[in-house]
Amino acid sequence: MSGYIVPLPERSLETPVDFLLNGRVKLHQPDGGYRAAIDPVFLAAVTAAAAGERVLDVGTGTGAAALCLAVRVPGVAVVGLEQRADACDFARRNAALSDVAERVTVVQGDLMAPPEALGTFGFDRVMMNPPYLKAGAASVPPDDWKAAANVEGAAGLGDWVRFADRMLKPRGTLTIVHRADRIDDILHALRGRFGSLVLVPLWPKPGVEAKRLLLVARKGGKAPARLTAGLTVHNAEGGYSPAAERVLRDAEPLTI
Repeated sequence: MSGYIVPLPERSLETPVDFLLNGRVKLHQPDGGYRAAIDPVFLAAVTAAAAGERVLDVGTGTGAAALCLAVRVPGVAVVGLEQRADACDFARRNAALSDVAERVTVVQGDLMAPPEALGTFGFDRVMMNPPYLKAGAASVPPDDWKAAANVEGAAGLGDWVRFADRMLKPRGTLTIVHRADRIDDILHALRGRFGSLVLVPLWPKPGVEAKRLLLVARKGGKAPARLTAGLTVHNAEGGYSPAAERVLRDAEPLTI
């Protein structure tokens, strides 16, 4: 198998069914629009949740990260916040299709005006895959799904981090996947709210600079920051590395 988002041969709804984690997570996604890749799988893998914890997935989209976490950690409860009503519908379908609907709740709402159902200071962990590009820094894709996923709208990166701070319990943990070239913006947004940073570069292949970065931070943390050895996603021939295979296929956590 050359990738980890592979169409299943039978389709029961009007959109293709893809799957992650070797078929354990099944996804309906917009046909021809934005489609989740491997970033949310790595995000879920570095989110070190345990049974009995509550995790908020901000901007859950069709639910890829939330479902990967729920499948990997039996007993964890995940809430996905998503602004788009159609994306919420996809995520709820996908939770049922992946047999985790009893532990994955999808809430429609805007992080700039959080729905009361979320409450405050109630989550052990928050994970997020914010839009990678600043508003105005890139042309907006004509597809509205891709535009929302790739380019910041009314909520900038700082708004996403402030929202996470509001939602987390004291000493709660935030995990982010983002572009490596936005590290300055990420650190600026975290300053004064989060510390004990752990940075995990995702190297595309040996000898190639990182394009993606995973970051783990603790609310109110004071420990020195750590830059880990990271993970090399592909080998020199272009296939997935053994370390990436263990995360993408075998649902192993990404231990830091």
